[in-house]
Amino acid sequence: MGQRSLVNNGSTPAATSEVVTTTEDGGMTVAFTFDDGPHPTYTPQMLDLLARYGIQATFCLIGEQVQAYPDLVRRIDAEGHELGDHTMTHPDLTTISDEAGYAEVMDTYSLIVNTTGRDIAYFRAPYGHWTEYTNTVAAVQGGMQPIGWAVDTNDWQRPGVQAIVDAVRNDPATQGGIVLMHDGGGDRSQTVEAVNQLIPYLLDQGYTFDLPLYK
Repeated sequence: MGQRSLVNNGSTPAATSEVVTTTEDGGMTVAFTFDDGPHPTYTPQMLDLLARYGIQATFCLIGEQVQAYPDLVRRIDAEGHELGDHTMTHPDLTTISDEAGYAEVMDTYSLIVNTTGRDIAYFRAPYGHWTEYTNTVAAVQGGMQPIGWAVDTNDWQRPGVQAIVDAVRNDPATQGGIVLMHDGGGDRSQTVEAVNQLIPYLLDQGYTFDLPLYK
């Protein structure tokens, strides 16, 4: 599947404010998503791994990290992955004003668009703490589909490689679902190794890698 986002020409695709947790095609598909990057160490490692298998994933980017590592953002884009807006500073959107929430979402949107030259397909609220206002802003102003997850690996807690692998292998929601992982926000070496094990396992099980549903 190719990248869903359009070249930024002053128009944006339609999206809904409903949070989705499933893949585009359903069935024996899975969508890997990575939050809190880009990270100068772990994002390149993840990209190398995905490229080895020809796997497409979605990277939900923090604006401050985009400012710090624009070349990494361009690499993510150039290698065919989808991009998501994960706000500028990773706040709990339910605890800030609508005005501040608007800035968190749309400043990040503008930053990513200006860095890559194309629109963004997805928006994910930090901590999964959604507000109807920011979801609507993302969908209407940015054409971004809010995405949650069906499987939370809790990799941010660094529970061990096997725990991350088991979270995906043992959860029935993996089939046709969005999997939440992280390439930024700390030491993500466990996540990189878990993905290194998960990709061949899932391929052997008959899975194909998909993108999150875009309504």
